[in-house]
Parts: sequence; structure tokens; C-alpha cells
Amino acid sequence: SILTVWLFADDKIFGPPVLPASWAIPLFPVILIIGAIAASLAGLLVAIPSFRTRGDYLAIITLAVNYIVKSAIENMEVIGGPRGFVGMKRVMNNMAAVFDAPWLLIWTFIGMLATIFIIRNFMSSTFGKGIEAIREDEIAAELMSVNTRRLKVIAFMLSCGLAGLAGGLFAHGPGGYINPGTFTILKSTEVMVMVYLGGMGSISGSIISAIGFTLLLELLRPLGTYKWVVIPLLLVVMMLFRPSGILGNKELTDVFPKLRAIFGAEEENYAHAAN
Repeated sequence: SILTVWLFADDKIFGPPVLPASWAIPLFPVILIIGAIAASLAGLLVAIPSFRTRGDYLAIITLAVNYIVKSAIENMEVIGGPRGFVGMKRVMNNMAAVFDAPWLLIWTFIGMLATIFIIRNFMSSTFGKGIEAIREDEIAAELMSVNTRRLKVIAFMLSCGLAGLAGGLFAHGPGGYINPGTFTILKSTEVMVMVYLGGMGSISGSIISAIGFTLLLELLRPLGTYKWVVIPLLLVVMMLFRPSGILGNKELTDVFPKLRAIFGAEEENYAHAAN
């Protein structure tokens, strides 16, 4: 977001734009990729201490890194510090001035398709199978000659890269404003709940739960802070009666076989690669 504002927007911090607005559309995805790569490198730094930890201790390390980064950004006055950073909306407005279209929606949809494609192909590879083995039992995976250290690094870098891509799109949201307080543990919990509700081993389940959970948050918005009483209760009920999530390890095409007529060839290739 900082890079796009510097390049394409007239900002009080960075001054006039470096490049004309007409360049914003073709260069925007390139900048998102740069942000994803930077996040991947940050994930590499987090992966190093993960070699000696696992389970709850690993979760504590990731939370600690979250607070370290948040505190560091809050003390960087050049980008607004705790007040946050603005100007991203002007970037979207410049794109619309060149060609009138819902650019935020378009880029978000493209980002979603790219994420699904990457995760889908990654999980069907030997790396994905190795990560699944680590998830089930890391010690057993090591006994089966799985290089857990290398796979942990890959998992951290890939997940952080995708999070960086999502963060770049999030920063250019309707408000065009972002601050460190946006990314609290509550935001991380929301993402984990979305994944859990859909099913830890289901891509389509995660998509369904992300849409459903977002709609639920909006429906419960009139309740204010009380919505965080209702949502955990719903989560507890879900854990009691459907601990594996909505789809578990299945995909939507497994539940509704008729959908295979639409995605048939792709599903067969994916299943063949998984085997």
C-alpha cells in the first residue's frame, strides 16, 4: 500500500506521484506480488525458531511476532504510526479515472482465484502431502523420512506470502485507510475460525465458511460487542456436533457429485496428483 501511494497518488508524506495514473492498472498486480514476496521473507524469519518448537509453543511464537511487528509499525511516524496510513483510496480512484470499473472487486476476485490455484496445486504436490503428514504427527513424519524443517520453511513462506497478498488488497479497501490496530489477535482469530468452520482439509469449505462468517458478522453488527458472545457460542456448538467442520476433508464436488460435470476434468487431475 505504501508503494502504490508513493507511485500513483498525491500524498502529503511522499509528495506528487512518481508515475502517471495510467500505469496504476498494469503495475498494481506487480506491486501486490512484491508485497507477497516481502511477506514470504518475513515468514522465513519466523520459520527459523520453529525448528525447535511445535504445537502450542509454535503458536505462541507466531503471536509474539505479530505483536513485535505491530509495535514496530506503531513507532514508525513516517507512515502514520498508531494513527495509520491513508491514501490507498486515491490509487483506486486513479484507476477508475483511467477506466471506469470496480477495480477493488476485480483485483480481489483475481487474487482469490490465484490463491485457490496456488493452494490447490501445492497441496496436490509432494510438499503438500508432507505438510499434511506433519499436521497429523510430526514425529511420525520424521520417521518416514519427511524433511520437516524444509517443509516448515516452505509452509511459513507460502502462508505469509498469501497473507501479504491479501493484506495488500485489504489495505486498498473501501475506506482507503489502515492502521496497526486493525491487525489484532481478534483479526487472526476470525481467519482461523473461517478455516476451521469450513474444514481444515477443504479448500471449497474454507471459501464457503469465509463468505458465511463474513455475512454473519455483518448481520450481528447491530449487537455491537455482544456479537462476540454469540459467535463463540456458535463455534462451541459447531465443535460439539461437527468437529471436522462443514466439509471436513472433502470438497464441494464430493458432496454434490453433479458439480463434477462442471469441474470434472480438473477434479480428476487433482485426484490423480493427490494419489
